[in-house]
Amino acid sequence: MRYPISIFRMKAVVVAAAVSVFSLGGASYAAEPTVIELTQVGCQFIESENGVNHGFKTTQASDCEAINDRTGEKRLKNAKVLRLRPGKYVFKVTNENVPYPLGFWVRGDGVLNRARLPSVSGGGLTMGKSRNYEIDLKPGEYVYSCPLNPTPDYKLVVSG
Repeated sequence: MRYPISIFRMKAVVVAAAVSVFSLGGASYAAEPTVIELTQVGCQFIESENGVNHGFKTTQASDCEAINDRTGEKRLKNAKVLRLRPGKYVFKVTNENVPYPLGFWVRGDGVLNRARLPSVSGGGLTMGKSRNYEIDLKPGEYVYSCPLNPTPDYKLVVSG
């Protein structure tokens, strides 16, 4: 089943209805992670910018660095914060049309949070391919981005 995260216009796929560990016939089963789908195009994640594809043309990372120098601050002001509850998540990231390999990185926002909160990252995401990044999010403030297709650091807040 698919459920929209309306304030973020992001698709979340609930893999299991369970929200906590439960017992069945003496065996324990953990809740399955929630899948958050993100689509990368040149210099941005579409869902992170309210579903708007800015149509940035890029052939290499330095193109995005220049684009972000001009537009990144304004785009971040308009981006909505992704708000999630603590728990297990899979970020399914797709490289829609970027002609070079991409990656994904979720980490704590700032030095202290980066040291105390979980992180997940990886690269090798070629054009037209998707990759899953699993993480057990704890309460706190995070950012996520792609360092290889330099995107802004989008805000992620985990609470509840």
